[in-house]
Amino acid sequence: MWRRLKALIKKELLAMLRDPKSRIVLIAPPIIQLFVFSYAATLDVTNVDIAVLNRDAGRWGVEFVHRVAGSPVFRAVRPLTGEGDIQRVIDNREVIAAIQIGPEFSRRIEAGLPAKIQVVLDGRRSNAAQIVQGYLADIARNMGGDISARAGVDGAPDPIVQRFWFNPNLKYIWFTVPNLVGLISMLIAIVVTGQSVARERELGTHEQLMVSPLRIHEIIVGKTLPPLMIGLFHGTLFISFAVFFFHVPFRGSLLLLYLALVLFLASIIGVGLFVSSLAQTQQQAFLGVFLFAAPAVMLSGFATPIENMPDWLQTITLANPLRHFLVIVKGAFLTGMPAGEILRNAMPLVVIAAFTLAGASLFFRRRVG
Repeated sequence: MWRRLKALIKKELLAMLRDPKSRIVLIAPPIIQLFVFSYAATLDVTNVDIAVLNRDAGRWGVEFVHRVAGSPVFRAVRPLTGEGDIQRVIDNREVIAAIQIGPEFSRRIEAGLPAKIQVVLDGRRSNAAQIVQGYLADIARNMGGDISARAGVDGAPDPIVQRFWFNPNLKYIWFTVPNLVGLISMLIAIVVTGQSVARERELGTHEQLMVSPLRIHEIIVGKTLPPLMIGLFHGTLFISFAVFFFHVPFRGSLLLLYLALVLFLASIIGVGLFVSSLAQTQQQAFLGVFLFAAPAVMLSGFATPIENMPDWLQTITLANPLRHFLVIVKGAFLTGMPAGEILRNAMPLVVIAAFTLAGASLFFRRRVG
């Protein structure tokens, strides 16, 4: 059995790596994706332009504009001359927000009365607009605290000292890169596996494989191990880049992370074999892989929090292997997740892998029959 299995594994590896172009495709694009996505897939809002219509002649209107201009978040503060300019700069996407300071702003502050500032935000970029609104609210809150302290008002709020656990400087790349370890490894493993059986049918070698001395379970193992080896290679590459190039801290157990990676790849390979066993051509297999990969990414918690999804959709995400692995890989990097928690999150991967590999084996048997 081991000799037959070794021959099948060697054949699969040669089929994937024989062509120099195929070797380049398996190595270069994933690395490029890692670098591009690491810097592009960010929700941080920086280097944005903002417009200001200051109708106040007093010192506090000028003070607020100076504080906004001094914020590292905003690239440029554009002065406006009239209310009609607000609609124009927002409609033309020249700025993400426009601030209007009323003529009574400084006078009301000096009189100890509430003073308001109008902020018009571009709702077409809802997420970025909300973040900018938070930045402006912080600037206004800090200025209000300074005004109260200078006036000697009792009960002036003390400065809030914030500390962010696991990511003290809120570096978004610390969140992105560990996620990409799972995301890109999944894409590579499922694409390679999805083409496997379909390629056999197109080349006419599928029938030869079925009449060979290999049993069904041996074929499944022989089709599983080569993509698993390639997935582990990419996983090792991405983890190394994350630690040594992007300087993402690794606080957990490397051994347990690799155990989870093996289970995750096994579940993904099971999906790929399942799709490949149904497809007649490599084009059909590619479309089937895409049909799985796109929802898997959206339902993984990478782009949007799972807690924000409807209850019925949260239940569906439990069948998504990427969801469980992203919890593990982020925990291993940033929080030093305990072994018990890693194993608890890895158990669904065992169930998914067993189900998908058994399903692929069942379809193989039916095709033979």
